[in-house]
Amino acid sequence: QLQLVESGGDLVQPGGSLRLSCKTSGFSSDYYYIAWFRQAPGKGREGFSCIRTSDGSTYYPDSAKDRFTISTDNAKSTVYLQMNSLEPDDTAVYYCAATRRSLVPFRLCMSSKVYDYWGQGTQVTVSS
Repeated sequence: QLQLVESGGDLVQPGGSLRLSCKTSGFSSDYYYIAWFRQAPGKGREGFSCIRTSDGSTYYPDSAKDRFTISTDNAKSTVYLQMNSLEPDDTAVYYCAATRRSLVPFRLCMSSKVYDYWGQGTQVTVSS
């Protein structure tokens, strides 16, 4: 059974930082893509970082390059998302997702349609 479990969501003040975790289990291979998405109330699901676990390659859309960093600890089967300089617009439910499909070009990893497995989400609220 493939599972993803997010954690680390919290209430944080504007300008603050937060690190989210995505614990994976049940994967039989070390080759897959894991991405972080978020969904704010009344908005669609937005992808903003992904990592290919076989070689650690990462992808970010331009809007996410300055403040977000995705990383993986394969020994712990966990993917992290470091978020800095948080703004109220970052308030959303954050999800991690995984797929074993081969994504070419790499930027396809920002499409929610390619992912087969999703976590339950963790709430991030940025407010003073």
